[in-house]
Amino acid sequence: MTTSPSSPLARTSRRFVLALAAAPLLIGSAFAQAWPSQTIKIVVPFPPGGPTDTATRIVGQKLAERLKQPVIVENKPGASGSIAAAQVAKNAPDGYTLMMLAAPTLLAPHLYKRAGYDTTKDFAPVATVYDLPIVVVVNPAQLPSVTDLQKLITQAKAQPGKLNYTSSGAGSFGHLSMELLKQMGQFDMQHVPYKGGVPAITDTIGGQVPLMYADLVAALPHIQSGKLRAIAVGSPKRVSVLPDVKTISEQGFVGYDAVSWGGLLAPQGTPKAVIERVSSEVKQILADREVQDKLLNAGAIASYQAPAQMAQRIQQDHTKWGKVIHDKGISVE
Repeated sequence: MTTSPSSPLARTSRRFVLALAAAPLLIGSAFAQAWPSQTIKIVVPFPPGGPTDTATRIVGQKLAERLKQPVIVENKPGASGSIAAAQVAKNAPDGYTLMMLAAPTLLAPHLYKRAGYDTTKDFAPVATVYDLPIVVVVNPAQLPSVTDLQKLITQAKAQPGKLNYTSSGAGSFGHLSMELLKQMGQFDMQHVPYKGGVPAITDTIGGQVPLMYADLVAALPHIQSGKLRAIAVGSPKRVSVLPDVKTISEQGFVGYDAVSWGGLLAPQGTPKAVIERVSSEVKQILADREVQDKLLNAGAIASYQAPAQMAQRIQQDHTKWGKVIHDKGISVE
């Protein structure tokens, strides 16, 4: 028996199919309208006190005010943030658990064989929150003649592999950024990894290691006091707190771009309407001059990108820095 496309039965069938297709959207929309109705948790995959934690607390407080629900920050450090990320990826995609992604956590799957998550597949990007510039600093007593990047490279080439530099750890963003620079500049230096930015900077100031690729937030007070000399910043543009320090791109490496950054993620499957709501709120929060100043005081620069742009940035950085890691054979295990 053939049913005519215009018959009542056919029309009923089409309406039924359309209703089934629309059901998830209607459910998601209804959920989004009721959201939030309870406490929201933002997981920070690092210890308290660092730039990622500070930025999360600044934004989290404002988010709580705007959503009229408590927002708590939970620190779960370990393994470059991979422990927290693996847990968050498995959380219910209900909009009540978010995570502040930072560069080490984005790249951990390249560095740990069993990270337990895929940064590009297991999360839904919500919004970028901040950029964290990184800076090449030298101990002026150890390297008195090194006042810019080209002088550093000249000295490094004069003693291949003998000039040491440090970062906050093996596989850290500073480490990868210097390895990329070495590759582009065809010079060699020896990496001396530390467990954290503070001890690395302490020993750079003390002269145990003559130079470091450091987070600006950690290095800035020592640059301002004269204990360290900044010779280059990794970002495409100069940073406002160091206006006289040229970028690496300006010093002969056109296109060089190394900026650590942070942004909010949700477990994959979180309703799109919820993600868009949080993203919109974050955009307005970051437009607030008071928030921008607070972030700047923490060494971070307010930087909003919508979910689609954040997804693109995650993919680009995952590919770009993953290639550096694999080309250089960098591992933390």
